Amino acid sequence: MAGNTIGSIFRLTTFGESHGPAIGGVIDGCPSGLVVDFDAIQSDLNRRKPGQSPLTTSRRESDQVEWLSGIFEGKTTGTPIGFVIRNSDPESKDYDHLKSTYRPSHGDFTYDAKYGFRDHRGGGRSSARETACRVVAGGLARQILMTLGVEACAYVDRVQNIALETEPRFYDRSLIDASDIRCPEQKAAEQMSDLIRTVKSKGDTVGGSVIAVVKGVPAGWGEPVFDKLQAKLAHALWSLPAVKAMEIGNGIEGSRMLGSTHNDAWIQRKGEAPSTQSNHSGGIQGGISNGQNIVIRVAFKPVSTLMQPQKTIDQEGNAVELEGKGRHDPCVLPRAVPIVEAMTMLVLVDEWLKNRTVRLG
Repeated sequence: MAGNTIGSIFRLTTFGESHGPAIGGVIDGCPSGLVVDFDAIQSDLNRRKPGQSPLTTSRRESDQVEWLSGIFEGKTTGTPIGFVIRNSDPESKDYDHLKSTYRPSHGDFTYDAKYGFRDHRGGGRSSARETACRVVAGGLARQILMTLGVEACAYVDRVQNIALETEPRFYDRSLIDASDIRCPEQKAAEQMSDLIRTVKSKGDTVGGSVIAVVKGVPAGWGEPVFDKLQAKLAHALWSLPAVKAMEIGNGIEGSRMLGSTHNDAWIQRKGEAPSTQSNHSGGIQGGISNGQNIVIRVAFKPVSTLMQPQKTIDQEGNAVELEGKGRHDPCVLPRAVPIVEAMTMLVLVDEWLKNRTVRLG
């Protein structure tokens, strides 16, 4: 199976399945000498773990990370960093009815088509449980970038048709985490949470979008042509389960604007670095960061596993009615927030390391 590694210099390889004994990863290319804040990484994992609120799956996992290598006396050594997260609450019997049946819009059929075999327990490798490994690596990347003054936040800005009307901005984590939905504006957060509860009560699911804002990235990160910064971000963020769309800056809305309105005019204030009067570009121009906030919107589809009957087929092509069973998120958005942050950090730390190799000083 290919496609388990991301990054050019700072590289993460993940392994494990949703209902196996553990998931884990190996991080290579991490600079030596970083004093690791283990509690901060565990805090990131706690934001992603299941069972944290009525808006998420009821599966209970502590998601305690065990560090195996690459860290000595609290510092990174520059060697590969190995880690595992034990699976403590799988209920594989909940998936017995899926041994020969394909869930609509899930990876069940496509895994069978590619490999001729699949792990039906929780989706196996296709499960969003794998993303816990990304949060661990993203937490290390975040701590490196913090030494450079680079910070990121992500938050839910839309659930179905309930959306924030304010422009994207950087929010403190305490504001984001004040609600279970992880929307920083109270009124919208309450409406979003009510919608998810209503959808959940009907055995259905709902999607929406997450915004990420990164501040402190200097001008000059990213590679022109094939490895543009937005292309690298897209590769990372589109690799997340349930992602169906992504925008940088004004995105699709920008395509409805005139160039005279969309262009970000450059200004130079005395004693400051060049900046732009607007940020329709979302902090990236020519595939390279321009020093302004990087603004990303990622859209997630509704979870495909429903707690209501669905018509589908089995492996023999027979029409069947699939019964909804198991423990599943009615909406991925609250738990997607730390994962979006993590993947963004993984891309940016890699770009910083690449940028160090192309210029002196």
